[in-house]
Amino acid sequence: MTLIIVATIDAQAQHIDAVRAALESVVAPSRAESACLRYELHLDNKIPTRFIMLEEWTDKAGHTAHEATPHFKTLVAAVGDKVVKIDIAELSKLK
Repeated sequence: MTLIIVATIDAQAQHIDAVRAALESVVAPSRAESACLRYELHLDNKIPTRFIMLEEWTDKAGHTAHEATPHFKTLVAAVGDKVVKIDIAELSKLK
């Protein structure tokens, strides 16, 4: 069963550009991972400091491997002190 991830990243207002750049930098290498089925970055139309990453992975192990990649670790380090909050929802598709 695939694993769906919805990551909500709330940037500090003064760091919107840096957070966006860091998030954009992981899209291509994440999509290239063999377990990645979907990896899309979105901006909330009503909250300009909020980014939403929609992801789909072949399974939990594939997502765990993603979290161990150099590009993911670089992302975490780059946004760590520039965000207000990060919320990660792990979903299982029912239908």
